[in-house]
Amino acid sequence: MRARITVTLKNGVLDPQGQAIEGALSGLGFTDINSVRQGKTFEIDLNETDRDKAQTILNDMCEKLLANTVIEDYRVRILG
Repeated sequence: MRARITVTLKNGVLDPQGQAIEGALSGLGFTDINSVRQGKTFEIDLNETDRDKAQTILNDMCEKLLANTVIEDYRVRILG
């Protein structure tokens, strides 16, 4: 089973990398940008066929390693 996990900073958490990207894009002429928030994406293949078990395993991965849940949110999407 394949899944995609997206981790982003929570609203209200300062994102200096996003601000730097926004500034660089503006310097390249992309001036219609309101803001940029950066994040990270993980694609994981599991040897699990039960969707509910896979969801639990993936959530555990996020809670224990992939996301700093104090400052980051995560979203798990099972692709198939």
